[in-house]
This record gives sequence, C-alpha cells and structure tokens, in this order.
Amino acid sequence: MTKTELLNKTAQDPAQRLLLARALDKLALTRARGIPSHTGFLSPGEREALEGLIAASGHARHFFFGGYEGAERTLCVFLPDWQEEEDFLTSDAPVSLLRASFHESGALSHRDFLGSVLGLGVTREKVGDLLVSGNQCDLLILRELEEFLLRHLERAGRTALKLTPLPLASLTPPEVQTKLIRDTVATLRLDAVMAGGFSLSRGKAADFICAGRVQLNHRDCVKPDRTVARGDVISCRGLGKCVVTETGGLSKKGRIMIVLERYL
Repeated sequence: MTKTELLNKTAQDPAQRLLLARALDKLALTRARGIPSHTGFLSPGEREALEGLIAASGHARHFFFGGYEGAERTLCVFLPDWQEEEDFLTSDAPVSLLRASFHESGALSHRDFLGSVLGLGVTREKVGDLLVSGNQCDLLILRELEEFLLRHLERAGRTALKLTPLPLASLTPPEVQTKLIRDTVATLRLDAVMAGGFSLSRGKAADFICAGRVQLNHRDCVKPDRTVARGDVISCRGLGKCVVTETGGLSKKGRIMIVLERYL
C-alpha cells in the first residue's frame, strides 16, 4: 500500500493526515537507514490514530514512551531490527525532565505552565505531561528543548521559577485520584451517560457536546445520541474525563445501571 493509500484509509481530517504523514516519514527513515526515529509527543487521540496507521502499514517495530509508565502524552519510537527498546532508552532516550520549583503561595496550575512554555514559541508536540504537585512542576519535554527552557522559562504567570534538570528515574508521578459513580440512565446515549459522570443535567451535557467540547475515546464527538459502551472514555474540556467501567442490568424502574470512574 502506498503512502497516499495509507493516509486515505486512516486519516480522518487534514490535521490528522499531516500528523500521520510525518509519522510515516519517520518510519521510512528508520527502514531506509536502520536508525531509530520518533514522533513528537502525541495526545491520546493522536496515538490512537497512529496505532491504526501502524497496523495498516504492516505492524512496524515501535513503542510509545512519555518519560514514565502511564504517561498521557507519549512519543512513538520506531526501532530498527538491530535495536531493542531497553537499549534505545539507555542510550538515545529523547525525553528530558525539568523540575520547576516556585514559592508555594504561587498556586500555579497545569494551564499556567503550559501557557508559559507555549508563549515562548514552543510547539505543543515538543511538550509532554506537566505534573504539578505542591510547589513544583515536573515538565517532560523533548531533549532538544532542554537548554532553551533553562535559559528562557523564568516565570509561569507572575510567579518566578527555578528550573533544575533531573534524570527521569527521579520522577515520582502524582497519585491519580478517581471517584466511583453509580447511576442509572434511560438510555446509553452519550448525553445521558455524560450527565451522570459529570453531575450535569442531560440538556447541559448535550449543549457541551454540540459545542465541540466533548471527546469520546479521544475523538471529537458532536452527536449527543452517540451510543457508549463499557470501556469508553468521555472527556469534556474544563470538566475532565470519566471512564464507563460497567453497563447492564435494569433497575426496578427499568433504567440501565452504569458505573463510571471519574478522574478528579
């Protein structure tokens, strides 16, 4: 299958087509020259799209890496036949860790740090997860960006920062907090399930969906009547995300019982 045919088969829109085309170029480099290559940091939706492309192109040797196990934003690394994942991470790992410390009264958020980094002209694909905890933020970035940020990232908002490069092994990701929600719905439509997951009215949930603020399984969804199933991930900009962990069974009133795990 040619590059054009692969993109025609897997890309959903022009932006995704460009992302996948660049990934194919990286894969072609690895195959032609026998050297490892990698993409920029991918969102979960972009990763899912790329996994589809890799499957369609013959399951090239690859792995996803974001600096720690469970990272949300990850690189896709393509490996030549002679190299194993452990060898690559030992000698060629392209991810760096910078720890930004600040006065605790600064009360900075993920948005503050991301805005400050992008405000320096950095593109989103060069920045991975930003882990804010207490009076520090661990920034996972492409190694090529490290010196630039050490020189230029002095503040987040109005708060002064002190940046320190650290080995990835020193990273301790913050514990993920979730809340289990048990609810009943009349239907497994997206608006109904989302309303239960985020404590909204069904009408408000439908408004968020139609406004383009909601993703189902990391893909934009503007259809409130889309059916959801066990394992589906619902994300809403400004509210967070929840996972449908159980569906099935009827209550005494004939409603469908569901269980969701909401990330806090």
